[in-house]
Amino acid sequence: MPGIKKITQVTENPFVNLYDMDVEDRRGNARKYYVASRAKTAEGLEMSRKQQMADGVIIYSLYGEKRDRVVLIRQYRYAIDGYIYEFPAGLVEPGEDYHASAVREMKEETGLTLHPIQVDKMFEKPYYTTIGMTDECCGTVYGYADGEISSDLLEDSEEIEVVLADRDEVRRILREERVAIVCSYMLLHFLHDEEPFAFLKTEEGQDEK
Repeated sequence: MPGIKKITQVTENPFVNLYDMDVEDRRGNARKYYVASRAKTAEGLEMSRKQQMADGVIIYSLYGEKRDRVVLIRQYRYAIDGYIYEFPAGLVEPGEDYHASAVREMKEETGLTLHPIQVDKMFEKPYYTTIGMTDECCGTVYGYADGEISSDLLEDSEEIEVVLADRDEVRRILREERVAIVCSYMLLHFLHDEEPFAFLKTEEGQDEK
């Protein structure tokens, strides 16, 4: 069985760090593996604490009286030296519930007010982003947004344009633009389902649990 023999922290950064690991593969061969993590120390890695926690939150929200537009952000990302379409998202502060994080991050990134809806835990619980290179996992919060778009609370490091996209604009974005993969999957529901949140219904037909 594969296993981890030693973990060495390579960087000490506030938001993401690199860890060098001595591991064994399934045949017992010694290998090197590298993991990026939101953890600030090796003890904070999920492989060390053996407990899953939401590092961040992703927000899928609808906007407008008819709830016929989806709230997206077009954000510059250094990793691609360009812009990509995403859902509003952010890191969970220590001791903060990720539902509260969603309301805070929505206000900070867009100026809009998020009204979360209650859904079955299987739809919102933390899932992993890119497990081949990181232990990061994010919860998802669904809801409705209102208010006026504002950039007043953006950090200097954030370059964000808020986009309230109807179905025609979503089609264009999916055809022509760079899109984060989780966002793209959710946009397929928005594009093709008459009720975009219909997939959140439980077997009893409720979106609350």
